[in-house]
Amino acid sequence: MEFAPASARAQSAQPHLMNASKLSPPASPKLTDPAPPAVPPGSALYTAKRGDSITLVAHKYISQTSFLTSSELSEAIRKANGNWQGTFLKAGQPVIVPGILDAPIVEKSIPVAKDFEVRAIYLTGLMAGSDHGMRIIRHWREVGGNAVVFDIKDSDGSVNIPFEHALLGSHHTPIRDLPKFVRFLHSQNLHAIARIAMFRDERLVVAHPELAVQSRKNGKPWRENGKLVWTDPSQPKVQEYDIALALKAAEAGADEIQFDYVRFPAEGDQKDASFVFQTQHPDWHRADVIADFLKHAYAEIHPKGVLLSLDVFGIMAWQRPVDLSHTGQDIVRMAAHCDVLSPMIYPSHFFGMDGVARPGDAPEHFIGESMERFEKITAGSGVVIRPWLQAFAWRTKTYSPKYIETQVLTAKNKGGIGFLFWNANNDYSKPYTAMPEMKAAAGKYFRGDEVTNVRAALAAVAH
Repeated sequence: MEFAPASARAQSAQPHLMNASKLSPPASPKLTDPAPPAVPPGSALYTAKRGDSITLVAHKYISQTSFLTSSELSEAIRKANGNWQGTFLKAGQPVIVPGILDAPIVEKSIPVAKDFEVRAIYLTGLMAGSDHGMRIIRHWREVGGNAVVFDIKDSDGSVNIPFEHALLGSHHTPIRDLPKFVRFLHSQNLHAIARIAMFRDERLVVAHPELAVQSRKNGKPWRENGKLVWTDPSQPKVQEYDIALALKAAEAGADEIQFDYVRFPAEGDQKDASFVFQTQHPDWHRADVIADFLKHAYAEIHPKGVLLSLDVFGIMAWQRPVDLSHTGQDIVRMAAHCDVLSPMIYPSHFFGMDGVARPGDAPEHFIGESMERFEKITAGSGVVIRPWLQAFAWRTKTYSPKYIETQVLTAKNKGGIGFLFWNANNDYSKPYTAMPEMKAAAGKYFRGDEVTNVRAALAAVAH
């Protein structure tokens, strides 16, 4: 098109063409950063910093997610980011973190009758909070287990869960989130038993020597065979500390609280040991202290809707005066203040008893004799006898899956309801083998009780 001369153009008609010679050339299209990845619901978007890795990101976010361990979360992060296989992240790299919780997990106990037939293994707190521990738990469930006993306080006094108390201070917590861990157990339809080693507590007496058993000779904390490990079971502050920890576990959703070491020290120079109760209640004996403590503990714990079980020495079934005077474990009186008694009737521990040279190789005799005696002692009390059984090879040449089966069958035939397997190293290879065989023999070794997952059932109904 040909334009008319400039003088003939009306300025008002084409204002946008005025001073066209002074206009800048058209700008190049602006380059923008790539759009951030879409973040799925329940996820967070993290922008990596220099030196970050998948593992570091998992550690940063683990407490905010539904995952139990950092390695579990690390694997989930990789999957959420296109199965990313690298180790270190680039600065500025967007990373999707899945499993983010809207709020901290709140878990509720799943009530069961006290004669619920528990089939459990024991895990240390360190193991329970690990990836290997989760594999053990899943495997135990697969072979027929329905419960897990896990330490929230062990006999060295280490507390394995977050717990604020004036006597404790900062501490390592291998089970970082107890409600989350219990929810995992419940998701596997497992009965969650929180174990507390009570009065043997090295951490507490080292930090607070005034709470230890005291020596009559020198007025210093008393030592059991040279070891400073015993709190004074009659010391009110010690009792309150342990009950507070038990209530913490109950509030976090544990289904049962188990007291171990609920006794006085049984070794060392007993005449040199001095206790608070000897001044406050001069007419009391050690059994009076234990019974009084359990009365108060049960009154606080039972209303929470959880079971209270007590671990006791297997030897107490023989009712020898020397054992009672040292430990304070009067079985009849203890049975009145708990739901379950769990005698530790490991055959190998009956060394020198009943004229048997190798008690570890005589499980039928010692488990049978122990169970008969405990059933007789507690007759009419309503307490359930659920024994601890041997899942280790110490002092026996016959430890095998058959050894496991013999113990379970003997305990059941003598009135036991359920069982707990103990292995300090958490090695349950023999029970793993024995359980499917026992399960296949319907009713012979155990009834086969199962936990009803109330939360899952309600969710199913809602949908």
